[in-house]
Amino acid sequence: MYNSLFFQFSTKIVPNIGEYKEKDELYDPFEHRDKRHATSDLGSLAHLLKSSLGTGILAMPHAIKNGGLVFGGIGTIIIGFICAHCVHILVRTSHILCRRTKTPYMTYAETAHAAFLCGPKSLRPWANISKIFVNTALCATYVGGSCVYVVFVSRSLQQIVNFNSGKDLGINMFIYSLIPALMLLGQVRDLKYMVPFSVLANTFMITGFSITLYYIFSNSNLHSFNNNRLLAPVENLPRFFATVIFAIEGIGVVMPVANNMKNPHHFLGCPSVLNITMTIVVSLYAMMGIFGFLAYGDDVQPSITLSLPISEIPAQVVKALIAAAVLFTYGLQLFVPLEIMWNSIKHLFNHKFLALGETVMRICIVILTVIFAQLVPDLDPFISLVGAIFFSILGISIPAVVETISCWESHLGTFNWRLWKNSILLIFSLLALAFGSWISVQDIINLPSE
Repeated sequence: MYNSLFFQFSTKIVPNIGEYKEKDELYDPFEHRDKRHATSDLGSLAHLLKSSLGTGILAMPHAIKNGGLVFGGIGTIIIGFICAHCVHILVRTSHILCRRTKTPYMTYAETAHAAFLCGPKSLRPWANISKIFVNTALCATYVGGSCVYVVFVSRSLQQIVNFNSGKDLGINMFIYSLIPALMLLGQVRDLKYMVPFSVLANTFMITGFSITLYYIFSNSNLHSFNNNRLLAPVENLPRFFATVIFAIEGIGVVMPVANNMKNPHHFLGCPSVLNITMTIVVSLYAMMGIFGFLAYGDDVQPSITLSLPISEIPAQVVKALIAAAVLFTYGLQLFVPLEIMWNSIKHLFNHKFLALGETVMRICIVILTVIFAQLVPDLDPFISLVGAIFFSILGISIPAVVETISCWESHLGTFNWRLWKNSILLIFSLLALAFGSWISVQDIINLPSE
């Protein structure tokens, strides 16, 4: 049985979707959802936390280095608020469109598709293209993020093994050694069965963060404030924005988690699963970034754990725990793109070979992430590039466009404030994409060979 989260791929949107009618409010999409595999509020919170608390938070000190203490600290909070707001408008728009189209739930791509269908007549021919674009962006985003995970775990293992063995082993050996575990994690096909992995990963991550914070706050540089550079050079700011957007964004997992909740009303509102998650995430990111940079200054590595003294046992434990946590998150990171890809090609297979075909497809995608990780085995430009290109589009641009189009007829607000607000979000996203991508590509080109 395929995961109920993606049952909506076969859901037909009601074709008669003209002007908004009050009777549309009588349809409650939450009552028509299949909740046999639904997750609790706590399980949903764990999934959202894990989708954001990955390698990104470990890159925050390096991000603050590129933004400066004042600009970086304030910028992290602002970007966190922007990302949370974009998640909110995406899910809220999805709920509204579900009522208008009499659909129990929608994926991210189906939300964009329905928004164009319900929008101005001139934009309706673009509905199918918007759906394809969102699905393609989701796949590219999370496959790219999975490559970052493979590089991070391999780098951590390389540090530990090389120190204890006294050898200088290349990173490719460690990338290849992860393949069996990656293959198994890539075969998990039900989000419900990933809850234990998310809980265990969160436990490992929190333990690793606690020990990392001990190293940070016991660092002599922190207490003397020798490295308190308040502002960074302007040319470094695109790296800051791209890294923080990559770190905080988890929008690809949002729609599956929101659609699969036992109590969907608890996802939005105040307090809510979303607000609690984003408050925890932004607080941890700001704290880790500011104090990590104060402790290690300009010598801070793209991942804060790589700056810890490898000769000390607690530091090795941190690297191992967080590497394991990130590894356990690999399956969740790939969950959305794998489901999208399979639902787009499964009609090509005879029903007798569906299981085999899906297994082979998942194996191929896992191998693809390994190949890309081998091609760019350096975290800093990889993180910046994925954040600049994919997460800026997926996490900010598309939600802003979707809300604007769905509200175009009569719900843009007084003085069209939603149009102005979403225009500012779109401009910010495009600037982050353009400048962040340009600098990240330059960094990748200038990488020294392994």
